[in-house]
Amino acid sequence: MNEPENIAHRDDIVQGNNADTAAINSLIAALASDDGVLRVHARRSLVAIGEQATGPLVKVLTAPNQWVRWEAAKALGQIGNPSAAQALVGALEDKMFDVRWLAAEGLIAIGRDALIPLLHALLKRSDSPWLREGAHHILHDLVIGNIEEVKRPVLAALEDTEPSIEVPIAAKNALDKLTGKKG
Repeated sequence: MNEPENIAHRDDIVQGNNADTAAINSLIAALASDDGVLRVHARRSLVAIGEQATGPLVKVLTAPNQWVRWEAAKALGQIGNPSAAQALVGALEDKMFDVRWLAAEGLIAIGRDALIPLLHALLKRSDSPWLREGAHHILHDLVIGNIEEVKRPVLAALEDTEPSIEVPIAAKNALDKLTGKKG
């Protein structure tokens, strides 16, 4: 076994949900491995670490290696920490479809805390077809509390013939409703 495998397979990396920085960094490095089993093990270990692994995973969500981005997006979605919402919204514009899909699924898992960063992105970058596609998936599948009246107009705008024009207006109105501002 090579060094990253030794590190990623150690049982003492995660001790009572408390991992040291070196262990987390070793697991993050293992996400770039050519060995898919090693990558899966590293991701599962990072998910087991949980919130403590969120920051390092967010940092590699824009890594040049597509597998690192894929594993990071999947792990962040499984952890479900709201502090990753902004980074996952950014990953909705990743060049790799699978990363975009996992980012959307992660935002759905985060729930209501994902809405404000998502709506802000739609307000600023409504010309991005990948962002709009991901936002549509998220808003369509997001089932939480009393937000139907907030998300329905945004979904309609995303389905409009001129979404880059309609979406910012709908996103602004939705943000105002969510934050209690009068627009």
